[in-house]
Amino acid sequence: MTSKAKPRTSRTADGRERIYRHALLVRVTHWINVVCIVVLLLSGLQIFNAHARLYWGSDGAWSDPAALSISAVTRDGEAVGITQIGPAKLETTGVLGVSARDGEPERRAWPAWATLPSFKSLALGRAWHFFFAWLFVLNGLVYLAHLIATGRLRRDMLPTMAQWRNIGPSFVSHLKLHRIRGEDSKTYNVLQKIAYLAIIFLFLPLMLLTGLTMSPGMNAAAPWLLDVFGGRQSARTLHFISAFAIIGFVAIHVFEVFLQGPVNEIRSMITGWFTVEPEKKKETRDDAKA
Repeated sequence: MTSKAKPRTSRTADGRERIYRHALLVRVTHWINVVCIVVLLLSGLQIFNAHARLYWGSDGAWSDPAALSISAVTRDGEAVGITQIGPAKLETTGVLGVSARDGEPERRAWPAWATLPSFKSLALGRAWHFFFAWLFVLNGLVYLAHLIATGRLRRDMLPTMAQWRNIGPSFVSHLKLHRIRGEDSKTYNVLQKIAYLAIIFLFLPLMLLTGLTMSPGMNAAAPWLLDVFGGRQSARTLHFISAFAIIGFVAIHVFEVFLQGPVNEIRSMITGWFTVEPEKKKETRDDAKA
């Protein structure tokens, strides 16, 4: 994350500017988040496999219509994976519904390589998921406290009026996969700020609250959560959606890291130091006079 509070700068051997971009606490919480998100995704898919259907409302059974389901059917003596989203049905054999394990087809919603543990175990999946969920929450609270205490939430995360006015060109620049250089690389652009704010203040709280809503213990302590989300099954569906919104954010984030230069970006998240690439010089040419 970018910090403008008394930035430390230096020069590389070839004269390029280096800035101290990421404080130690930011780097530590970032890598803890990486571990937590990976474990939460894999263990969450293990839990989902126990009942690979999503519903809307308070109840959900095999006989109830599902918003999403991943299953397997037998066709011509062979197992076929079927993923259904609303009325649409897709054959997803090889990944969803039916996947290979030790050279043999296995009927399971998400394949073994995408779950933790790889074998079927709801109990172990729940144990991994709950432990790392609370670690993720505590780590996030430490990071949020840092943002507030250092003033970076207001200074570095909130888009400026100039950035709002430039949102169109910024969006086009992202679509064209432009590499950010010079002064622009020292701060977040408007789309990055919007994405981070949405994750921090929308999808992460939504994932936490919907997760709590699925807990019978929390239903007894805070029954109003069921009313807020329209029932346990609605909360489960929203939990699934918010989780994959976060995964989508992570996927785009990783893509941007490789687009902007993985060595420089990853090194900055390990050492804190980021090398600023100079702006490309515009080529000029004097027209020949006749």
